[in-house]
Amino acid sequence: MRLSIVELGTVAPGTDERQALVDAVETARHAEAWGFHRVWFAEHHLSRSGASHHPELLIAAAGARTSTIRIGSGTVLMNHYSPFKVAEMFAQLEAMYPGRIDLGMGRATAGPVVDLALQRDRRQPTQDDHTQQIAETMAWLYDAFPAEHPFAGNPLTPSVPGVPQTWLLGSSPSGSNLAAGLGLGYAFAGFINPAGAAAALRHYREQFRPQGFGLAEPRSILAVNVTVAETEAQARRLVGSAKGFYARLRRQGGNAMLPSADEAAAELTDAEQEQPTRIVDGRWPQFVAGDADGVRATLARMLAESQADELMVQNLIADPADRRRSHELLAVMFDLQPATGVAPAARTPT
Repeated sequence: MRLSIVELGTVAPGTDERQALVDAVETARHAEAWGFHRVWFAEHHLSRSGASHHPELLIAAAGARTSTIRIGSGTVLMNHYSPFKVAEMFAQLEAMYPGRIDLGMGRATAGPVVDLALQRDRRQPTQDDHTQQIAETMAWLYDAFPAEHPFAGNPLTPSVPGVPQTWLLGSSPSGSNLAAGLGLGYAFAGFINPAGAAAALRHYREQFRPQGFGLAEPRSILAVNVTVAETEAQARRLVGSAKGFYARLRRQGGNAMLPSADEAAAELTDAEQEQPTRIVDGRWPQFVAGDADGVRATLARMLAESQADELMVQNLIADPADRRRSHELLAVMFDLQPATGVAPAARTPT
């Protein structure tokens, strides 16, 4: 089983975005050392809690500090950008770091200010042309425009043989249909819609049809928010930051900052604190947390039910050191082979 990370550029309590960006690149270095397969950087705008606004910049920075791990976007919000610009950007990244680049594509609204500020043509109302955006991006990457198309015969980087891996990211059934129909890899955000993850990923696998875009068979990722610690009690404390952040989002909106574990413990209601972190009565949790044995059992069941090929972990652990330790415990759990002979170090629970 391949294990990967989606990195948000989380601003730790008491720090700033500059430090969060340093931490994000360090996540890639640390993940490579511990044998993770890929790390993706998110796209969030006007977010005080996350410093990863433009994944392409972090991909380039992480690529210069690593040598083997795949690096990519999770996701590029295609509803805001020119397919040509996206395709050319990632073709150039592929030229810089051959065989290591992933283009993860998705869509999202980010509120009226960001949506208007990023809008491609403000003279027209926003159009739902997601399918066309993805299809055109693939045509640019694979030089696959029909002969009569005005863009035909204009390869992006004719001297570079490689093409980035392409993925469609989503959290609803419509995404699985589009990814399957275009023959793309598919990543499902289980931390957004845990109830719909297994069915969407199975549907994608059943409906997948190759279209000449680099995949002969389906390729899927299940993305889950995961917190692992040496003890169940420590994990329960650390995952409080994730629960507390979502609670702050509901109460404060986009200005919410990630709380420390202690702040979250003081702010969460009893119901929020007791939100399950493992499968209960067949229902997947939004946040998976526990010691190694408990998390392993939960994730194994999720992977079996979804038939995913790969697991991608997201977390909102406030302290970057605790975040990296969670990654280390996951690497040991999944028997990853450290790229540089790193062995897990004992650490006193805090």
